[in-house]
Amino acid sequence: MTRLIITADIHGSHTSWLTIKALMGKKDGLVVAGDLFDTHYGSYSNPDFSPEAIKKDLCFFLHPFYYVYGNCDSETFAPGHKNKMIFEAFGKKMYLHHGHRAFNSREDVDIVIQGHTHLCSLEKIDNRIFMNPGSICRPRNSLMTYGVMDTSAISLVELKTGRILASINL
Repeated sequence: MTRLIITADIHGSHTSWLTIKALMGKKDGLVVAGDLFDTHYGSYSNPDFSPEAIKKDLCFFLHPFYYVYGNCDSETFAPGHKNKMIFEAFGKKMYLHHGHRAFNSREDVDIVIQGHTHLCSLEKIDNRIFMNPGSICRPRNSLMTYGVMDTSAISLVELKTGRILASINL
C-alpha cells in the first residue's frame, strides 16, 4: 500500500464517493470513519443520495478498505462491519471509530481516527495522533477536507485546492 485516503461523513452522497475514489491511486487504501451510507436519515428525494450505488460499488472495490459504522449508518444495510476497529498500516497501530461514542484512552494505539463532527482536526497529544478528516460532503466550516497518510506523515488536505492544512511527521 502506498497511501491511505481517510474520510468520514459521506452520508450516501454518490458524488462524494466518486470524488474519494478519484483521489485514490492503484496501490492506495481507504479509511472511512463512519456515516458512509446514512441509511437512517438520508433523503432519497435528493438525486445525489445513493447509498445503494456505493454499496454495489464496494462489491468490486479492490483497495484495502477500513470502515466502521457511524450513528447514521444502519448495520442491517451493510452487515459485517463494526462500530470500532483496530488495524495496522505503515507500522502504526490505528483505532478507527466514528466519534459519537467515547474513545477508550486505554487502547494501545498510535493514531485515533474519527469523524462525526464534520470538522477537520489533526493533533498530537503526548505520543498519540488524533485525526478527524472532516467531510467533503457536508462540512460544518465550509472546508471540504480529507486525510492522507503514507510512510512519512499524516495530513489534512483541502479538497478544492489540494492545499495541506496540517501535517504530522510519523
